Amino acid sequence: MYRSVVFACLMLVGSAQAQPPAGYYDPAQGLSGPALRQALYEIINDHTVITYSMLWEAFYETDRKPDGTVWDMYSDVPGGTPPYSFQFVSDQCGTYNSEGDCFNREHSFPQSWFSGALPMNTELFHLYPTDAWVNQKRANWPYGQVTAPTWTSNNGSKLGPCSYPGCSGTVFEPIDAYKGDLARGYFYMLTRYLPNLTTWSCPMMANGEFLPWAEAMLIDWHLQDPVSPKEVARNNSVFAIQGNRNPYIDNPQWVQSIWGPTANVIDHVRTTERNWWSADILHMRSQSTGTANIVVRDLAGRTLQQITVGPDATEVPLPLGEGAYLITVERGAERSTFRVVR
Repeated sequence: MYRSVVFACLMLVGSAQAQPPAGYYDPAQGLSGPALRQALYEIINDHTVITYSMLWEAFYETDRKPDGTVWDMYSDVPGGTPPYSFQFVSDQCGTYNSEGDCFNREHSFPQSWFSGALPMNTELFHLYPTDAWVNQKRANWPYGQVTAPTWTSNNGSKLGPCSYPGCSGTVFEPIDAYKGDLARGYFYMLTRYLPNLTTWSCPMMANGEFLPWAEAMLIDWHLQDPVSPKEVARNNSVFAIQGNRNPYIDNPQWVQSIWGPTANVIDHVRTTERNWWSADILHMRSQSTGTANIVVRDLAGRTLQQITVGPDATEVPLPLGEGAYLITVERGAERSTFRVVR
């Protein structure tokens, strides 16, 4: 039998906990911004750590399709026929020479970014079984968006130059159906390991926080690919093994409460605006029409700059010196305010 006695017992205990236990998130209720992230860290930070060799057995519980094959996000074709599929145990790597040979253990948050240290190195909320060849192609490149790929996998995952605003260099882009899964894993990592973040060397982060382009892109992925039944089931399975949960699967709205451009900012009228600042450029995304009035203020509320742009404006030069700012974008009755710290 593939599952060990240890995992069988863990699953038996966890089977009664298909959702968070009553009161699990009570300390986080009513909070937002840094206070919410700190509360969530304190809830999820002391999980059961498994060994690296135990990951193979863990994947049988966390990433098994209904037909019993491996659920590989780098080869799966949701709603279609995957180009190949893997069986547990028999298709576990080994050696490989091409795509479809075998599967191994993918750190979606590459282990070199945290120096391969425990408990991050066996953290199931960012570890997945994936095609070894695709995993090798992805290597330690950050996630991003690619319009001119240099390599494409059989299911459409891509490697190439980053085309997301504010991003540069080589990146790996998974297919749309799993972007939200991976983004919520990243939000988990920056919560579960909150005290460690400033020691990590990650091309998507600086000083322990997401770079503006990475934060904006991951929020986009989170919103465009909502939580799926697959993620809910996986969250429950990981909970049975590790004893903690991914709060952004259980409560997706908390992503915006912590990392959204209006987190902890009261001056906000619900709007379709998605704005962020990077490399002296204000990037603007909106479903609304009409001119936009951009106001830059300091934290004392003094107006520093005021600019009006047309409805088609997507990138507005906005050089800022060192400091903290509030940037408000108004279109008619809609208003969105977010913070910039430089």
